[in-house]
Amino acid sequence: MGLPSILRYLLDLVLPPRCPGCRAMVADDGRFCVACWQELRFITAPMCARCGTPFEHDMGPAAECGACLAEPPRYAAARAALVYGGPARKLLLALKHGDRQHLVSVMAPHMARAAAPWLDGDALLVPVPLHRGRLWRRGFNQSALLARALARISGAPLAIDALERVKPTPASRGMGRKARIANVRGAFRVPDRNRVAGRRIVLVDDVMTSGATADACARLLRRAGARDVHVLTFARAVREAEPIRQAAAADPE
Repeated sequence: MGLPSILRYLLDLVLPPRCPGCRAMVADDGRFCVACWQELRFITAPMCARCGTPFEHDMGPAAECGACLAEPPRYAAARAALVYGGPARKLLLALKHGDRQHLVSVMAPHMARAAAPWLDGDALLVPVPLHRGRLWRRGFNQSALLARALARISGAPLAIDALERVKPTPASRGMGRKARIANVRGAFRVPDRNRVAGRRIVLVDDVMTSGATADACARLLRRAGARDVHVLTFARAVREAEPIRQAAAADPE
């Protein structure tokens, strides 16, 4: 047994690997226990071709949900690795509010798999920014941490400051879609159009709920000359049984 293996063995004795979802002991770092793994809801096809909302039935690769048909987003497409809830929700809360920044190494590979066709040398990774006041209080921007990890995994270039949040906004928890849109209006700016002009942007965030933040950022990036904007998050909120009803009746969100 070499020195690195001995050190790893001793470290595991003192600090055994734990499930990132429930903190139960597991075999290796970054692995979920069986119970948490079974609760994870990975988002795969079939899904809305635009916003990535999962469908219960396959309606074709170009099918879009009712919300996207009624009010097309400014971004070209959005993808998320997991449905927001259960262990996925616990990871996000532990990262954002528990300062468990090491969880980024667990989350980023799942995001990279969810959007593998986008992450090449032609893409530019841009994280959704925090306002400087919130950044100072929290000490880090979780979206920037995820974008850095995705850059390491994929080799795609990263532009941490391609977007700025110039207006502090209250937490959008409990707001409806219209209120969320109003909440982020005028909150962002592109400080240097040359950074994004002609580029295919992959906008990185931790979670998508109504899509208001992603839409506001995509609109600004497109106005600044970005060729197109794709959105990549670790998780997204999904209303149960809603995607099929939306796709069939074309009702807005």
